[in-house]
Amino acid sequence: MSTLTVPPVLPSPRDDAILLYRAFKGFGCDTEAVINIIAHRDATQRAMIQHECKTMYSEDLLKRLASELTGKLETAVLLWMHDPASRDAIILKQSLTGDFVNLESATDVICSRTPSQIQTVKQIYHSMFGMYVEHDIERQASGDHKKLLLAYLSTPRSEGFEVDRVVVEKDAKDLFKAGEKKWGTDEKTFIRIFSERSRAHLVAIDSAYHSMYGNSLRKAVKNETSGKFELALLTIITCAKNPAKYFAKVLYKAMKGLGTDDTTLIRVIVTRTEIDMQYIKAEYQKKFKKSLNDAVHSETSGHYRSFLLSLLGPSH
Repeated sequence: MSTLTVPPVLPSPRDDAILLYRAFKGFGCDTEAVINIIAHRDATQRAMIQHECKTMYSEDLLKRLASELTGKLETAVLLWMHDPASRDAIILKQSLTGDFVNLESATDVICSRTPSQIQTVKQIYHSMFGMYVEHDIERQASGDHKKLLLAYLSTPRSEGFEVDRVVVEKDAKDLFKAGEKKWGTDEKTFIRIFSERSRAHLVAIDSAYHSMYGNSLRKAVKNETSGKFELALLTIITCAKNPAKYFAKVLYKAMKGLGTDDTTLIRVIVTRTEIDMQYIKAEYQKKFKKSLNDAVHSETSGHYRSFLLSLLGPSH
C-alpha cells in the first residue's frame, strides 16, 4: 500500500505547471511550494506536469529542478520525478558506473524486484543509456555475486503462487547437500535455485528446509556464504517472504549509529512510497519500536526532511 497523499480535488497538470513556474520565478526558489505540489502527485500526474511545462514554457522541468534545488533534496526530488522503471534504471546506472561504484545498491534493486519489473528495467536501461545492464554488471561485479546477479536478471520466473511439493523437497535437499552437509559450499546450486525459483517456491523451500533440518534457509545462507554474494541471496529470500520487512531493515541500517546513509534512505523511500510503504512503516514500528516518521525526522533536516516526510504520509 502506498503512502502517497494526493489532494481530494486535484488541480490540473496545467495549474500545477503554472504554480511551479511561479515558485521558480524571482530571487530564490519557493522550495516549500515546489514540495507541496511534487510530493503529492502520483507518477502519471508528475509526467503530465512535465509535459505541461514543456508545452507552456518550453522548459525541461527536471533541468529546472536541478538548477533550483541543491544537495540531498535535489537528489531525492529528481529521482522521485521519474516513473518507477526509469528510476530503477537510473539507480542501477549510478550504482554501476558512477564515481563511487555501489554494488550494495545495485544488488538491492535487482534482487528485490519481481521478474516483470526486472524485464521492464532492463529494456529501459538499454533505451536510456545505450548499454545492457548485464554488461555493466559484468564489468563491476565479480565471483559468485556476479554470477548470481546475471542469472537473476536473465532467468524467467513465475510470479504465481503455485508450488510443486516434490520439487520443493528436492531443492531443500540439494541446498542442504550444497551447504551445511558438506565441507565448503557448492555455490552453483545456490545460484541455480535462487535464480530459477519463484518467490512462492522459495518460501516453500524455506519451510521444508526448516522442518527437515531444523534450520531456516536464511541461517544456512548466513553460515555458508559471505560478502556481497550472501547479501544478494539474503535479499532474494527475505523479499520472497516479506519485502516490507526487508526494506524496514534496510532503512534502519541506513539510520543506525553515527551519520546517515542518505543514498539508501532516499532510494528506499522514493522507490517504495507508491508501492508498499504503508507495510514498511508497520514492519518498522513492529521490529524497532519506533515510527519510521520519527526516525526520519531525527536523522534529516530542512526541506529535505519535509520532502521525505511528505512521501511517508501521516505518522499514525
